[in-house]
Amino acid sequence: MGTHNAPQISPTPTLLDALRELIGERLSTSRAECEQHGRGESYHQALPPGAVCYAESTSEVSTIVKLCAAQRVPIIAFGAGTSLEGHVGAAMGGVCIDLSRMQRIIDVRPDDLDVTVEAGVTRTQLNAELRTTGLFFPVDPGGESTLGGMAATRASGTNAVRYGTMRENVLNLTVVMADGQVIKTGGRARKSAAGYDLTRLLVGSEGTLGIITEVTLRLYGIPETTCAAVCTFPTIAAAVSSVVSIIQYGIPVSRVELLDARTVQAVNRFSQMGLTETPTLFFEFAGSPASVAEQVELTQEIVESNGALGFQTAADADARSELWRVRHNVHYAMQSMRPNARIWSTDVCVPISALTQCIAETAEDVAKVSFFVGVVGHVGDGNFHLGLVVDPDNEAEMAEAEALNERVVERALALDGTCTGEHGIGLGKIKYMALEHGAAVGVMRLIKQALDPLGLMNPGKVLPEV
Repeated sequence: MGTHNAPQISPTPTLLDALRELIGERLSTSRAECEQHGRGESYHQALPPGAVCYAESTSEVSTIVKLCAAQRVPIIAFGAGTSLEGHVGAAMGGVCIDLSRMQRIIDVRPDDLDVTVEAGVTRTQLNAELRTTGLFFPVDPGGESTLGGMAATRASGTNAVRYGTMRENVLNLTVVMADGQVIKTGGRARKSAAGYDLTRLLVGSEGTLGIITEVTLRLYGIPETTCAAVCTFPTIAAAVSSVVSIIQYGIPVSRVELLDARTVQAVNRFSQMGLTETPTLFFEFAGSPASVAEQVELTQEIVESNGALGFQTAADADARSELWRVRHNVHYAMQSMRPNARIWSTDVCVPISALTQCIAETAEDVAKVSFFVGVVGHVGDGNFHLGLVVDPDNEAEMAEAEALNERVVERALALDGTCTGEHGIGLGKIKYMALEHGAAVGVMRLIKQALDPLGLMNPGKVLPEV
């Protein structure tokens, strides 16, 4: 598989002519558009493709893949470009297929609590469409991500503690395979024992096994009552210990988000908030009025027993929206602490019982580095993130960032966790695949070879070189 330094494969004039005949002006070779499609939202170097195809249907994606495969040209799928681990960089050049114009909501089925959409539909767009049905789609990674990209990276986010990740919420996929063949991976039944689970195989495959063009998703009823709360603590360990107790007690919180003191400082500056600059938890509770009241009461008891400095609720819809807007803008808040730098965003996930130890030890590491680092987390499911605000041109600083990242990952793996809870592997976490999976990486490689024998689907991602 290719790497940053792999030979670049450019689309031939013959291929470009065939693509232009197929999609006309929706083929672009402009430097600006190729650069834009060669990077996500992280520190990773831009790796532009040789051309960008704006597809508008599954059949177009299939034909583009067939044309590229015939000339052995790599193919990279692109959604909204919000990924954080170098997923969309054209490591070996080739053709980028941009799916963002595939925005049809194909079929909403309220009676079955499911919906089928094209890959370019965003989470926000889908929920706006569903508003009149009383249903919503809960997986919320924060960015304005496409649902195809969310499926491809096995995204999760703030609601995962209650509703699960994309893995639990995808029922069926339409996928264009490496030879251009179009398959469906399942049906709409809520369970099946029929054959290999291709849906789960393709969810999280990051475009290395096929290109997702349609997704069928589970839907949920909008809760009758929702209430948010902000809770402050003297230490990050006290905050995390509270969350562990809440989860172990079985309180069905919808969201619980951790911000360390540095992140709160960044949020205050960026979003003009007046939050106390100390470790903070954002909660959301949902259900019937009686259920929500009970959840709030029990949570308050637990956090106070862990030394909480304050606990303030917000049932007003505007106040809740503002709270989660602030949380979703954390990436940009951190960036604003050093405007000319880039964010090296990394995440790990550990069993909930190991979370306090993992975050407390990580906080000690963070305190020693020379640049701004924020700690945030979807701590209800054991997942937390570091935002390292670094200068990619400063070799010493990048080495320091790499060392911090490595310590965090190795600590998580030693606690029987994973090197990434939701960001995915891309280019950024390949070096940890063997450490986490051992001989299973060989099995993954066999699957890749079987489904993509020419190695054309997003090469250089997920699997380490042999």
